[in-house]
Amino acid sequence: MRTVLIVGAGFSGVACAVQLLRQAAAPPREALRILLLNRSPGMARGLAYGTSSTGHLLNIPASVMSALDDDPGHFLRYAQGRDSRIGAATFVPRKLYGDYLEWLLRQSEEAAPPMVRLERIAAQAEALRVDDDGATVQLAGGAALRAERVVLAFGHFPSADPRVADMGFYASARYQRDPWDSAQLDRLRPEEPVLLLGSGLTAVDVALSLLQRNPARRIEMVSRHGLLPQAHRSLALPPAAGGSAVAGTLLPAIWGQAATVRAQLHGLRQHARALRAAGHDWRAALAALRPHTQAIWQAWDSTQRRRFLRHVQPYWDSHRHRMAPEVQQHLQAALGSGALRVHAARLLGYREDAESVRVHLRPRSGHGDAAQQGDAAALALRVARVINCTGPAGPAACGNALVRQLLEEGLLRADALGLGIEVGPGCAVRDAAGRCSKVLHYIGPWLKADYWEAIAVPELRRFARQIAQDCLKEL
Repeated sequence: MRTVLIVGAGFSGVACAVQLLRQAAAPPREALRILLLNRSPGMARGLAYGTSSTGHLLNIPASVMSALDDDPGHFLRYAQGRDSRIGAATFVPRKLYGDYLEWLLRQSEEAAPPMVRLERIAAQAEALRVDDDGATVQLAGGAALRAERVVLAFGHFPSADPRVADMGFYASARYQRDPWDSAQLDRLRPEEPVLLLGSGLTAVDVALSLLQRNPARRIEMVSRHGLLPQAHRSLALPPAAGGSAVAGTLLPAIWGQAATVRAQLHGLRQHARALRAAGHDWRAALAALRPHTQAIWQAWDSTQRRRFLRHVQPYWDSHRHRMAPEVQQHLQAALGSGALRVHAARLLGYREDAESVRVHLRPRSGHGDAAQQGDAAALALRVARVINCTGPAGPAACGNALVRQLLEEGLLRADALGLGIEVGPGCAVRDAAGRCSKVLHYIGPWLKADYWEAIAVPELRRFARQIAQDCLKEL
């Protein structure tokens, strides 16, 4: 019996397991053991779908959330079976999506032939050794697992600590590196003010969760540009007729002569303005661009990629990674009441005392009260807790023992921009010399290094299908 080991049981790991179960059932059938390894007993949840709050909604509509690349309507049918009111454009609770992944894994397991077996293992992987016949994964406590193929599906790691002159504060109990640690959030007293580092989707979720506990709590939010996520089009505002057809002319309009990030961004903005003038929506421009984003990223050299990350990424992220209209309504209410304030500023440092921590910021020119006095004026915020919501850490900063070992021994190669790790065809991991592994595959957010558009379900489900095909073919 051949074995495929999947390290991680969030969306990416479960999607790979499901694809292996489904594809192994097709002729010619061979005996296969699939080991799904997760550090906690809860499978198919991960950070994204482990929440129990019905206020935490998916950031994209139900119609595009199928976990199966060959059946785009699969999740929508499941969701409508649970609640007939759910439509294609509904933003459903993340908990419901976690239920769906658990159900899909169980259903795929039950439908698999007897010679295909799935085993769930709750343990922490600490080291991995590769040889000519496969790999051995060492677990915490001394046990080991042996497999011919290993799929690394780590998922998201907590954010790296932002650089400041004195990094000592990050050892304080007033600092929370993991924004999804609900036990730490629950220990906050209702009246205690909080500072959130970052202003993206994670920060929005944490802010609304805290305000749900106490609507009067004061929450400060800071990021370099102070940009909040844009919202998806409201369900009450259907897209104008012909919008998709007009947006379909996007690529010729932008890339006819454009070869640099600056020129391509200029073309995209021109196209979005033309859509708006024609009664359409700028979101149609991004939707038309999405199928081509990976090819665009791969066509850029390192200079163009660095320019994008430095000058464009904050604006791209706020428009590309949008929130549900219902979430925006709650967010605007918090901003309007003054319970939530957003600062565009650079983090300077911390000064902690027995009662609180004073966080020192440098506002961007033209932003905030202190900016009226010029860039030299600093701003100090006194809060009880600082929560890091700046986004998942890259390979070098994630602090995971297994990742550190794989990097140190040259079994993984981080990309030069710190976005993730480098892979080859079929997501085969590249080693320090650039060679594609015959044993290791990777799926998850670190695919951004090679593909950029690689962290959402529509892309990850396609990678999962490819990895399963390659694993079964190689076995």
